[in-house]
Amino acid sequence: MNVKKSIALLLAVMMVLSLAACGAKGETGSGDAMTGEPKNAEEAVAMHKELMAQENAILSENTALWEKVFMAADKSMTMQEDGKNYGDFLLDTIESAKDQFTADELKLIRGEAEKIRDIESKLTMIEEKYPEAAQESLDGAMSMPADGSMNISGDTSMLPDNSSMQKFPSFVGKDLDGNDVTSDELFSGSAVTVVNFWFTTCGPCVGELGELEALSKELAEKGGSLIGINSFTLDGDEAAISDAKDVLMKKGATYQNVYFASDSEAGMFTANIFAYPTTYVVDRSGNIVGDPIVGAVTSKAQMETLQKLIDQTLAADMG
Repeated sequence: MNVKKSIALLLAVMMVLSLAACGAKGETGSGDAMTGEPKNAEEAVAMHKELMAQENAILSENTALWEKVFMAADKSMTMQEDGKNYGDFLLDTIESAKDQFTADELKLIRGEAEKIRDIESKLTMIEEKYPEAAQESLDGAMSMPADGSMNISGDTSMLPDNSSMQKFPSFVGKDLDGNDVTSDELFSGSAVTVVNFWFTTCGPCVGELGELEALSKELAEKGGSLIGINSFTLDGDEAAISDAKDVLMKKGATYQNVYFASDSEAGMFTANIFAYPTTYVVDRSGNIVGDPIVGAVTSKAQMETLQKLIDQTLAADMG
């Protein structure tokens, strides 16, 4: 795994595989969120945010150790099982990579993963009891700057600049079945193209595949298309391609996924995406339309934002 890939993986997992946003780095909270019970929806929102901040704080510490964990996940796990506690996912991954840690490191990282397991259990309880409140905590685009700090303001200034109709970087590559593809042909052949950046062990990425498949079918009826770009598959990594195809098959996603060289213009663009999943809307001329959708489109707010960009692009294409 190259350095950019491991960094992107580390940062994306800090988004929390089953969630879409976290609090600021270093916010550990008072601990009340773990012991108390929300009495109403307002308290549930506050508690949900605090728990996510606590989880982010844990993942923001000991980053070298966490990077080892996530690199091991890339090699040995194709995806987080639906419904599985994220802490258990981490503990399983740590177990598979235990030879890479000293005894002290293993004790530390296991303890932190157990804390995350407890936090995830509490989050699940809140989400089941107050689903709308939990969604309010999660809704809204989130960006993740390269320094690892996080915000939930919707600021995407650290992502590739897409103002003034920036062109999506051109590429020549292949799809996961080995067929030749070019960006010019992909974009010019559709009134609108939705481009989704993801990777195989990213829970929010995998979690939205069903929604993206449904969107792909809707777009096809309107002269549009959707393509996926799995960052692990760049340069034609055969193992990564096999893993990606396995995940796509399990989730019933049939839309085209493509890859290209990591040292190409599009490859360098991909390397500068530090939050996954990230979704762009591109018009027939290859121009990026609006701001990227940062985070999964499984929430109503995210999907509505994406749909507005799609509708805008379709209307412009019709003249």
